[in-house]
Amino acid sequence: MPTSDRPQVPSSQARFSYEGLDRIIHERARLSVLTSLVSHPRGLAFPDLKRLCGLTDGNLSRHLAVLQEADLVSLEKGYDQNRPQTLCRLTPSGRTRFLDYLGVLEQVVRDAAQAAGKPQPASGHDRSSLAKPA
Repeated sequence: MPTSDRPQVPSSQARFSYEGLDRIIHERARLSVLTSLVSHPRGLAFPDLKRLCGLTDGNLSRHLAVLQEADLVSLEKGYDQNRPQTLCRLTPSGRTRFLDYLGVLEQVVRDAAQAAGKPQPASGHDRSSLAKPA
């Protein structure tokens, strides 16, 4: 049956719809960028971020543009020892959106484990340490 011919399920019954999985964040390279930045609240220089994420200059630039347009990251251009430098940081709203995304992702893991009949992973992760910049 084509998707358009299927009856619509009310969102209250769509247990596994995970609307909080933000498509902008969920892309692998952007997820890598945001994960790197959340652990560096003071920001990262472009070359350091490129190295951590394993991306090329052009690829990282494009993903940063998407994240900046969505107000998830800010880019500050300046100089360090007379050399141009771009400093990349999570915005306050970007940090909040990313932490919300992680909460939904944790629910996906719990639901998948439960559906597979496996013991649910202990929620031993304390995201509060990521919630506030140092």
